[in-house]
Amino acid sequence: MKRKIIKIGVVGIGHLGNYHLQKYQKLENCEIVAVADSLMDKAEKAANIYKCSAFSDHRSLLEKVDAVSIAVPTGEHHRVARDFLAAGVDVLIEKPICATLEEADELIGLAQKNNLVLQVGFVERFNPAIMALEEVIAKPMFIEAHRLHPFFERGTDVDVILDLMIHDLDIILKFVNSPLATMEAVGVPVLSNKIDISNVRLSFTSGCVANITASRISAKTMQKIRFFGAEGYHSVDCQKREILSLSKRKNDAGQVEIYQNNIEIGNHDPLEEEVRSFLDAVSNRTKPRISGEDARLSLELAIDIIKKMKTAEVP
Repeated sequence: MKRKIIKIGVVGIGHLGNYHLQKYQKLENCEIVAVADSLMDKAEKAANIYKCSAFSDHRSLLEKVDAVSIAVPTGEHHRVARDFLAAGVDVLIEKPICATLEEADELIGLAQKNNLVLQVGFVERFNPAIMALEEVIAKPMFIEAHRLHPFFERGTDVDVILDLMIHDLDIILKFVNSPLATMEAVGVPVLSNKIDISNVRLSFTSGCVANITASRISAKTMQKIRFFGAEGYHSVDCQKREILSLSKRKNDAGQVEIYQNNIEIGNHDPLEEEVRSFLDAVSNRTKPRISGEDARLSLELAIDIIKKMKTAEVP
């Protein structure tokens, strides 16, 4: 039986929106039918490349698409996604799901009510190294994460916690799978009027402790997360898509020795895999890999961190 071709729209034709379009064009079970951006010249430029219709108002897509990628600024996520979910359109929305928990709850409720797919774009979950980690990690007891980027104006509509750190919060919540016990947090605005660098220490009831640093004012890019547990040590370089996994065992003499786990890592593109996963959920009417409910957990933690942040007001 031939699979139905999914009619796709993309709203927000900036950095990420253009990447979404590139990935959709590669996949066979979808057709890009329309794009929208508040700046019409951006929409028209994309429409010329992908041979589709262009609009300045996202509502013009409601009756034209089966599913949509939403890559508008965080403050617009709720307003735009709500219109599509209310109209019966499946949604892939970039992280974070929304700016507030109340907005997230409304989107989750709409998706449940209308039996729709609501997937949130935590692209690192589709990183082949993170996916390979699932095969070896057991119970982490200490985690250290560094997500450091040079400064770009893009993304500075929100604090670095919602811009960058939330990727690691999502990963940590997935692998720790334990309630939070305590939190310490500090952050500083440097080049924008939002928090640009932050360090957070999370303690979970399982006994696991996570130390997380996120910065968008660094000279070089670093995207590393390390897990320590009784079963071993696992270091993931998200940028290079590599994993070093070490475990211990007793040799024939009864001595403990360290050996490197042989882990097979895929070579797929994370965003392409994310988009493919979304289309599979749409086609099969299954729960997406990162649901609205999953994204709400990381958003709630991120908001709590921002509230806890010990920082001076920006003049």
